[in-house]
Order: sequence, then structure tokens, then C-alpha cells
Amino acid sequence: MERVKPVPRILLRVLGIGALVAGGLVVALAALAAMILLGPLVFWIAWNVLDFGHALGLPELGFWGIVLATLFLVVGWLGKVVITGVVFLVDPSWFHGAAQVHWPEPTFRNFVSVMLLALLASRPHAHAHARRHRQRKQG
Repeated sequence: MERVKPVPRILLRVLGIGALVAGGLVVALAALAAMILLGPLVFWIAWNVLDFGHALGLPELGFWGIVLATLFLVVGWLGKVVITGVVFLVDPSWFHGAAQVHWPEPTFRNFVSVMLLALLASRPHAHAHARRHRQRKQG
């Protein structure tokens, strides 16, 4: 004896799969949003909070400077060329700024800053190496 008729049963199955797909989509979007927000936050902590920019003789960066610098560290070569081209086209005088850049003092604070920036810069490359390693194993 069936309790649920065929049409509502099919509808419940579809809604169950739809809920599963929607849940997976929400988790994927949350992970993407966390990555997008976490990168600039890590760069801001290293550059402005831990004063790594000042340790190098460079000024603090504003919001868009942090976003562009984070993107510059995270994207590949073509992305770096595009970011440099956009900055040059939007504000060419930016490249004529004067700064006395120097090697930072060997302090723990600067060490932590360098490690945070290296973490940001190494993430895409780690994915590329893992992909290449899988292709070698399969081939």
C-alpha cells in the first residue's frame, strides 16, 4: 500500500535534489566570498597593521591599493600585465612617485609580514603544480 501518490513523490524527489544542489551552491559561493575577502585582509594585516610597507620605506596603502596589490600577488603573469597596464592607463603619474625603498630590519614583525605575503603569492602556484603533478601521474 503506497502512502504518497506518484506525482507528489516525483516532486519531492526533485525538490530533494534541488535542495542538495542549492546547498552545494551556497557552500561554494561562501568559500569564494571568503577567498575574495580573506586575501585583501591578509595583505592589509601584513602591509598596514604590521607596518611592512613602512619597514620597506613605502607608504600605507588604501583600499584599492590593497585590492590591486593582492590581485597582483595572486594572479598569474597575464593578470600582472593587465593590472600594470590598467594602473598605467588610469594614472601614469603613479609610476613617477619617489620612494626610498630599502631592505627591512630583521624583526619578527617583518618576518611575519613576509610570510603572510608569501602565503598569498604562493597559492595559485601550488594549484598549478598539483595539477601538473596529477597530469604526470595519469600520463
